[in-house]
Parts: sequence; C-alpha cells; structure tokens
Amino acid sequence: MKKDFKFTIKSTSLDESYQPSNDTRLTTNFANLARGKYRQANLRNALKMIDNRFNALANWDNAKGDRYSVELEIISVDLDIKGSGNTFPSIEILKTIIVDHKTNKRIEGIVGNNFSSYVRDYDFSVLLQNHNKNQPKFSIPDNFGELHGKLFQHFVNSSTYRLNFNKLPVICISVSDNKTYHQTQNQHPILGVEYLPNESSLTEQYFKKMGLQVRYFMPPNSVAPLAFFFFGDLLNDYTNLELISTICTMETFQKIYRPEIYNANAPAGKSYQPNLNNQDHSLTQIVYDREERSQMASQQGKFTEEHLIKPYQTVLEQFSANYV
Repeated sequence: MKKDFKFTIKSTSLDESYQPSNDTRLTTNFANLARGKYRQANLRNALKMIDNRFNALANWDNAKGDRYSVELEIISVDLDIKGSGNTFPSIEILKTIIVDHKTNKRIEGIVGNNFSSYVRDYDFSVLLQNHNKNQPKFSIPDNFGELHGKLFQHFVNSSTYRLNFNKLPVICISVSDNKTYHQTQNQHPILGVEYLPNESSLTEQYFKKMGLQVRYFMPPNSVAPLAFFFFGDLLNDYTNLELISTICTMETFQKIYRPEIYNANAPAGKSYQPNLNNQDHSLTQIVYDREERSQMASQQGKFTEEHLIKPYQTVLEQFSANYV
C-alpha cells in the first residue's frame, strides 16, 4: 500500500514579487503577507528584516553588517495516494539559502522552518472541534495526529526527500501562551539560552508523532524563546550559519504575527509565561490579518476532509495501521 504513496515537490521563490498559488495553504505566514494592497511592501520589509537579523547574528568577519543575505524557497509537497496522478497538497515548508557576498558563494541553509499542513488543519479545526462539541470537559480523540505523523515521516524517509535535501528538517514555531518556561544554565553561542517548559503541550505531542523532539532557546538579543522541532542533534547536526538562517526567518515571522510575544519591549526573564494580551510591545510596519488566518484554518480543514480524508478513508486507515 505504502509504495503507492508518491510525493512530488515544487519550489517557488519567496521574494517581493511572490504571489500564492491556488494550492497554497493560505494560512501560511508568508501567504497571508503576500495578499492585499500592501503585499509587495510587506514582503520587501519582511525580507529586509530577515537579512538584518542574519547579519546581526553572523557578526564575525562582517564589520559592515552586510556580508550575507537570505533567499527563501517555498517547498510545496503534493501527495499522490494511488499513484494515479491525482495529487493533494499535503505540506508546505521553507528552505533557506544563504548568500555570502564576500566569497560570492551560495550556501544551503535549513529546510523546514515554517510548517504548514492541510491534514493538521483537519485534525485541529475539524476532528478536535467535533470531538469536543457539547462535551463538558476538553479531551483528545484516540489516535489524534497518528495519520499526520506517519505521512510526515513517510515523506522525510522518502527518496523524494533525500534527492532534494541534504539534511533532516528543523521546524521553528512560537512558544505556547498557556505554558510557563524556565531559564536553564545551558547556553549556545547562536541559539542562545535554553528554556524548559513546565509541562508538555498538545502541539509538542502532535509533533512528537511526526518523529520530532523539541528544545526551546532564546537567541541573543531576542525577547522570547522559540520552539525548535528536530530529528537527531540540533546543536551538532547543523552549522552556525544554518541555525542563524532559521532563527532570522522564523523570528521575523513571529515578530509580525505575534508581536505581543516576539516584539515585546521587555525580554523574557528566568520564569516566563508568554502573553498574547501584552500591551507593552511594538508593531512592525507589516500588515497581517490574524483573524482571517484563524477562519481560513477551519475552511482548509473542511477542504481536507472533503478531498482527502473521506474519499481515501480506507486507504489512509490501512496506511496508518501498517506504517512502521
């Protein structure tokens, strides 16, 4: 059954002229920025923020702070379940490319970074909500995230992934606003100070089913920790420049999307609880529609149910049951 599952990859440059394709999951950070009358200015400003942050972190042999720039590629992964040529847009991730203007070299960065998934929209916006409708106490459905996790691992272990990428993905997201994070003594020169959460979150458990572990670091001159999800050894499997490319990209998106946390005017202390109602923060000059984003997650979850989960239910259940 598994051999019938085929993945195809499309790559699109994320630059100031980027326009989302019809298949793009529109709740994705970059797709939301690339719509409306401010789309070009949004993209230009976000990309400039990424470059500035990269040079601030990669400050050795970089006296003028302009040695590097970062190029971004949107990697769209389509899933063909029966090998028939009918594909479903399964996930979208970002790949970073570092341009060293001193040596005129292009250096491959990290793939992953931003993570978008139609099946995840279905799990959280349809399955989880339906399960808890009219229930007195919130609970998680049996096997929640199992199918999604196995599809993701199947992609990462596929020949398609290995042919296109040299290293395993790293996904970087916001901390949870209903957890408390405690600073540790551990410090990395690029990732910064490590934090530990007081308990596991639903997102952590969901990513664990994808085979990913998590660590929380607050990079130098950041104001809040970021969550880094990875396979293997985050601190030793990736170079400093690779790690910086992820930090500068995802911190920029978080400053735009969650300024209350990532553009706060005071940095996280030894004990830190993120607060989305924090008024003491600055706004970027970038227009972002958060409300639209949450509405679209629900629409996309229903789209997934209609075009993937229901038509291929038996095949997907067999895949999930038999996947090792």
